[in-house]
Amino acid sequence: MPDGKPNLNGIWQAMNTANWDLQAHAARPGLVVELGAMGAEPGGPGVVEGGEIPYLPAALAQKKANFEHRLTDDPAVKCYLPGVPRATYMPYPFQIFESEKAIFFAYEYDGAVRNIYLKDPGPAPDNFWMGQSVGHWDGDTLVLDVTGLDERTWLDRAGDFHSDALHVIERYTLVSQNILNYEATVEDPKVFSRPWKIQMPLYRHVEKNARLMEFKCVEFAEDLIYGKFTKKPEK
Repeated sequence: MPDGKPNLNGIWQAMNTANWDLQAHAARPGLVVELGAMGAEPGGPGVVEGGEIPYLPAALAQKKANFEHRLTDDPAVKCYLPGVPRATYMPYPFQIFESEKAIFFAYEYDGAVRNIYLKDPGPAPDNFWMGQSVGHWDGDTLVLDVTGLDERTWLDRAGDFHSDALHVIERYTLVSQNILNYEATVEDPKVFSRPWKIQMPLYRHVEKNARLMEFKCVEFAEDLIYGKFTKKPEK
């Protein structure tokens, strides 16, 4: 870039199974039997540093309950915005727009966006689905300090969750022309016994016609959320 910072402009995507489960997990059958293998959940080696998320005992019980009810209770099923850091590793690409004076993230999933403040505006005025992100450069690494995150989002489909005290520090480091190293440190004293970290590569789309497509999932979730209120025809 003209200011000497790495050029992060482009469309990026994680190529792992963190959206299904941040921790190491084997492949498992899906919860909708009629979908057969198409609904099965892929396995993965995990992206959590040290292998295990350090839950407080009561929070671990809630996580297990979330897992059992993930078919209906995962906020993504209802098309809620994914929050941070989950937006980064959902199975959809996202685009970074970077200039000397502004940085903006646009996500394919549900049209989610993040405007990155490069001057700290102070504490977030309220909690939002995508939170408030304040960015700065640490050498060649873009660091985002994310607060004000809505407690209704999950961290993955396995039921890993957080409270309204969630604080995330993200680090984006360009390690080659088309690979970003992504790290996120997660802190939430109401849910976890200590801060913990995830790490993964993100890959730049290099196809000639690469672009974000529309995935306005609200219409896909309307029957799920409101179908019970629909007037049924009399037999």
